[in-house]
Amino acid sequence: MAFSAVLRSEWTKIRTVASTSWTLALVFLVTVGFAALFGATFNTDNLDEVQRATFDPTALSFGSMQFGQLSMIVFGVLVVSTEYSTGMIRTSLAAVPHRTRFLTGKMTVAATLALVVGLLTSFVSFFLTQALLGDLGIGIGEENVLRAVVGAGLYMALIGLFAMGVATMLRSSVAAISILIPFFLIVSNVLMGFDATRTVGQYLPSNAGARMMQVVPGAFGNEETPYGPWGGLGILVLWVLASVLGGLLVLRKRDA
Repeated sequence: MAFSAVLRSEWTKIRTVASTSWTLALVFLVTVGFAALFGATFNTDNLDEVQRATFDPTALSFGSMQFGQLSMIVFGVLVVSTEYSTGMIRTSLAAVPHRTRFLTGKMTVAATLALVVGLLTSFVSFFLTQALLGDLGIGIGEENVLRAVVGAGLYMALIGLFAMGVATMLRSSVAAISILIPFFLIVSNVLMGFDATRTVGQYLPSNAGARMMQVVPGAFGNEETPYGPWGGLGILVLWVLASVLGGLLVLRKRDA
């Protein structure tokens, strides 16, 4: 099957499965909803001296990404695992015996959708939060702000790809979600909370991604990373490549 046909096939699968459509919608709704809440309730009186000195209105716009990314993770997992749970994977591989082409087509379509939703989410979250901050807000034309906004959208797409790779290796939505949600929601924060483990925690995907969304280094008094926004992107890309290549290796070696 030609690659263009694979892309059309994967697009049809994704848009006709209600669960994947709803999870993408939740990425937007959850992230923007919490961004609005954070912007509307933000008060500098709650900040200490260090946090005021490192106040980053752009990063504040993306504090809600920690919630929205959970829906993106579920989207990435479901794109892959749904075929295994329904047995559709056998039909798909019979139609596209070239497994690299099959997985590349699936990830290309899903990642494109994730990027579109991610960018829409990041831009809406930014403009809404800045409007709610009033005089504390910042314009998108300020130095490095547009880079951070685009970085937030790109982060979402890369997290979706990372989840797809893990789901391809595990071939189970329950197993993949059970590992990924605690990994992003708990493990990253715990490792950053202790001096002994902070060096490791800084290189986890969520913390590398957070650096991509900051304009002010060490925003809100958080520990500064030994790398900048572009370094954070590079680290995240390495995680994604490892996940995708691992998924491809498993797909090529195991029976459906």
